[in-house]
Amino acid sequence: MRVGSAILLVVFLLLGSAFAVAQNRPAIVTVTNPIDLNRPSETVVLNAGELRTLLSVDDVRKVHVRDAAGTDVLTQAVDNNDDGTFDDYIFQTDIGPNASNPFTLVVGEQQVPKKDDFKAYGRFVQERREDFAWENDRIAHRMYGKELETWPQEPLTSSGVDVWTKRTSRLIVNEWYMTDDYHHDHGDGADMYSVGKSRGCGGNGIYVDGKLYTAANFIHSRTFANGPIRVMFELEYPAWTAGGVQVTEVKRITLDAGQNMDRFESHYKFQGDTSALLHAAGIKNNAGSTEFTKTDVGTLRTWEPVKADKSQLGCALVVKPDQLVKFTEEAGNYLAVTKLTPTGVVSYYAGFGWSRFGFANAEEWDGYVANWARRINSPLQVTLSAK
Repeated sequence: MRVGSAILLVVFLLLGSAFAVAQNRPAIVTVTNPIDLNRPSETVVLNAGELRTLLSVDDVRKVHVRDAAGTDVLTQAVDNNDDGTFDDYIFQTDIGPNASNPFTLVVGEQQVPKKDDFKAYGRFVQERREDFAWENDRIAHRMYGKELETWPQEPLTSSGVDVWTKRTSRLIVNEWYMTDDYHHDHGDGADMYSVGKSRGCGGNGIYVDGKLYTAANFIHSRTFANGPIRVMFELEYPAWTAGGVQVTEVKRITLDAGQNMDRFESHYKFQGDTSALLHAAGIKNNAGSTEFTKTDVGTLRTWEPVKADKSQLGCALVVKPDQLVKFTEEAGNYLAVTKLTPTGVVSYYAGFGWSRFGFANAEEWDGYVANWARRINSPLQVTLSAK
């Protein structure tokens, strides 16, 4: 071999070795809780583009997140706009008051979650008159599609949020639809909540001069993330009129594992004068329910009897305090009325807790709702750096 060729070969090998080292160089993520509150099942969101650059990896699903003990934790890549590129890379951690949790990121084989890893799931249920149902390991919901409006057996027009009280960490949506006996509790819970035409547990609408105007059933659905940690989807609604203004809405709903609260984000478009319009999210005022509100943190919660099995159910809303106009009642709903933003995008949290699965009484539910408001107003501090 010629000397020049040998030198080129050595240089090539050294460059290849350096590239391999760069590819395998780990990164460090430090997650810090800035408040004196224990925070279980917190979702950590990393920017997928930053990970691809920092770790020289083509597919972010090859990134392994390891805790302080060196154990891989469950991860999920999320494409927020369905353009074929992952935007976020998420995992979860339990973090103590004012604590910091370190994680190491390394590149390896692409991770494929197993069935038992899934803690969040949702789907369009065409066989049940176009429901959209979703759940995590704590709660389950459904909302109603267009076909239900004209179902001869039991027609219903409602954009309210239904509650499925489950008392198992297993995912039950497919199972309950398959057996079609989900109004009876066979050990894992049941559908014992009646939405009707109310807002249910977190439905919303446009509020004008003391009256609530709501959409009909959704006409299209689109899923963006479907476990194992996060389910995220959108529902599109047909146009309706609120105080003489035409309104259209696309609602994005996100639910993460281990949490009793969903994030709702409505994208509105209007035709007409919007100066008198406000937004409202609500909870059905069922017989025997009690209401508790806190204006300073933007929380509304209810606690009510469940007649079917003599249990208790709590629903809650959390809105941005600086957007809150008032708490009120209208058409059988407790409402949190808020301002409409100039962009037409409104977000809030809503969810529920059941006395047969984690919340023995109203005081415990109050504590969860209060802590949730603190959590969303004091997000985790996440730093990412090369090691």
